[in-house]
Amino acid sequence: MAVSANRLELLQIADAVAREKSIDREIVIEAMADAIQKAARSRYGQETNIRVDINTRTGEMKLQRLLEVVEDVENPATQIYLDLARDKNPDAEPGDFIAEQLPPMDFGRIAAQSAKQVIVQKVREAERDKQYEEYHDRVGEIVNGTVKRVEYGNVIVDLGKGEGIIRRDEQIPRELFRYGDRVRAYIYDVRREPRGPQIFLSRTHPQFMAKLFAMEVPEIYDGIITIKAVARDPGSRAKIAVVSRDSSVDPVGACVGMRGSRVQAVVGELQGEKIDIIPWQPDAASFLVNALQPAQVTKVVLDEDAERIEVVVPDDQLSLAIGRRGQNVRLASQLTGWDIDILTEQEESERRQKEFAERSDLFMNALNVDEMVGQLLASEGFSSVEEVAYVDADEVASIDGFDEDTAAEIQNRARDYLDRREAEFDDKRKALGVADELKEIDGLRTEMLVALGEDGIKTIEDFAGCAVDDLVGWTERKDGEVKKFDGALSKFELSRAEAETMILKARLKAGWITEDEAPAEGEEGEEGVEAAAE
Repeated sequence: MAVSANRLELLQIADAVAREKSIDREIVIEAMADAIQKAARSRYGQETNIRVDINTRTGEMKLQRLLEVVEDVENPATQIYLDLARDKNPDAEPGDFIAEQLPPMDFGRIAAQSAKQVIVQKVREAERDKQYEEYHDRVGEIVNGTVKRVEYGNVIVDLGKGEGIIRRDEQIPRELFRYGDRVRAYIYDVRREPRGPQIFLSRTHPQFMAKLFAMEVPEIYDGIITIKAVARDPGSRAKIAVVSRDSSVDPVGACVGMRGSRVQAVVGELQGEKIDIIPWQPDAASFLVNALQPAQVTKVVLDEDAERIEVVVPDDQLSLAIGRRGQNVRLASQLTGWDIDILTEQEESERRQKEFAERSDLFMNALNVDEMVGQLLASEGFSSVEEVAYVDADEVASIDGFDEDTAAEIQNRARDYLDRREAEFDDKRKALGVADELKEIDGLRTEMLVALGEDGIKTIEDFAGCAVDDLVGWTERKDGEVKKFDGALSKFELSRAEAETMILKARLKAGWITEDEAPAEGEEGEEGVEAAAE
């Protein structure tokens, strides 16, 4: 059968649109079918069920009306009697559909305009879907584009097949863009929105610098050198931690390049941002010493539970370690993921002397001993009356100037003091209305119960409803600043694991969960605690 000019023209239009918009030809033909179907409904009635088939090879178009086979017709426009249906198809049953051929129709001006709008809308939706899928798969990549316009400080970038936006807070400070400028940026997010996919670009994202190094350093691209962490103060300074899996390749030297050529290429793209390249170490203390360069570190003390690290530096190195406006220590904290406290050697010495004096006074007052005995106990490393009371008697007796009788007397005084203090705390607990059954939870001391009561936690149900953060506190990091929030038991140096165990025991005791539902020992985590609460 010869193909008419109109049919050929239909296919040619579909091919042209598909090529121009870079979308599938089938989508364009499907949009045309939907448009013709809408126009036909405006002629035959909106309730009419019309199907349009376009042959993708010949362009032949079939217009059919679908009628549902029923025994009792309520709407003749959409239904047909069973007897009439069997005249057309002997195998027809109720619920089937019969297709009736409709004559070709001429489009009026309004119908043609409506059809055009449907086609344009469908093609635009397909174009947006394709654009979204393409750029959604490219999140985490660097793209090049041309500045199309600048709106209220936000830069709109033409990426070729789409438009990206660099918001003001994602631009390097003091960086200016004009129409037509070439720009390189990092895709950090792609979102579907009614007006089309939004491609969000950044030049301040830490991974932008990491990707730039991967482009300049072949060893990073090949996987020989790995970038472990990046911290940036955009436009000013950055730190990047690298490690090599090949002992013969120096990670820092490879990133710097011959006469600094590689790092200078990245610095140039980042508007002169100074970059410290730091060798990564699996040991947190060694890594932190490297991260604080160029400052020298004399001592490091780690608190792994709180993810906090204390650094002691020489007196003349304090300003170098902190950096201008705290920049050096802030970047080192971001790089390592630890909160950092910096002390000078003099400050540490003064603090140790203060702690020694406080412990000496504690022992003098609690044990009713003179200053020399209190200082002897403090100098031997005892930090609390509990340690003195319950340590092996030989350890106390081994202190210079002490004998067995002296040690026994000191330990008896320590135990008497703890008994008196326990009675005082218990009276206070009762006055606060804290329930006796909370005392049955292992690990909860009476002074802890007082702290809970002061925080409004007075029954087993109150305690069972707590989250771990409610007890031990939590930290929040924003814009490089760390803010700490205390929990009800923060001052008792309770670990998160101990708090989780206590909460689970309270929930068992309150009947919220059963022994079978409780996580096995060593398996409970904060997820387990939250799941048990549900």
